[in-house]
Amino acid sequence: MEIAKKWKDYEIIDMANGEKLERWGNIVLVRPDPQIIWKDKQNAKEWEKADAIYKRSKTGGGAWEYKKKLPEAWQIKYDNLTFNIKPMGFKHTGLFPEQAVNWEWMINKIKEQKREIKVLNLFAYTGGATCACLSAGASVCHVDSSKGMTTWAKENVMSSGLADRKVRYIVDDVVKFVNREIRRGNTYDAIIMDPPSYGRGTNGEVWQFEENICGLVELCAKVLSDNPLFFLINSYTTGISSKVLENILNIYVGKNHNGKVTSGEVGLPMKNSKIVLPCGIYGRWEK
Repeated sequence: MEIAKKWKDYEIIDMANGEKLERWGNIVLVRPDPQIIWKDKQNAKEWEKADAIYKRSKTGGGAWEYKKKLPEAWQIKYDNLTFNIKPMGFKHTGLFPEQAVNWEWMINKIKEQKREIKVLNLFAYTGGATCACLSAGASVCHVDSSKGMTTWAKENVMSSGLADRKVRYIVDDVVKFVNREIRRGNTYDAIIMDPPSYGRGTNGEVWQFEENICGLVELCAKVLSDNPLFFLINSYTTGISSKVLENILNIYVGKNHNGKVTSGEVGLPMKNSKIVLPCGIYGRWEK
């Protein structure tokens, strides 16, 4: 497992009973997490410091319960990147801090090159990976079907001081966009994708991870340049092994490009503890 250990503005203070107590800058949140099946709190008194708690509803969904008035948004930093945090419906904050391990990996891969790397970031959300790649000197095409998430990504790029870098924002269904790029003959040196377990495109197109991931990777392999640098898949889909992502990359990317394929889990450490929260999986093809 790769563990995101370098955060200063984010930490898990405690975990128990299906919930994690987290510090985002100077604001403390409690959010649910299905991986936390143990009952014992390690820092029981710390839970009293929570500023807001996300409460699940028995009928589905949930809502934030505020212990004090919070700003609509606030910022946290990771190295030279700055992200805007906002409590959203369905427990999210607009950032997945465990992805810092992938940001570091991508930044290092890009900086090693003596050429400009063109990156295609699919299901790009609020642009954590976009900011990371721009900071390393790459140009990025950022694609997401949500206009709101794309606006948020622009805010993160500006807050990180990267607005002058080469970035293109596309609000569209990923499959439709990639098909257009194939017809245009456009190619990319690196591809990142963080597909949802289930979702809908701009015109109601249904996405289901298990049914659609292989076809998407095969499609995206067609827009890789003749000298590609990497292909990264992230997933939070329950029940899928990281080895599955490794197999998919070997089948659809490795058949035309020599390189190394690896996979594994990403996780977040708990403060002053040996406990680590598993947060998702990755598969990486690299030159």
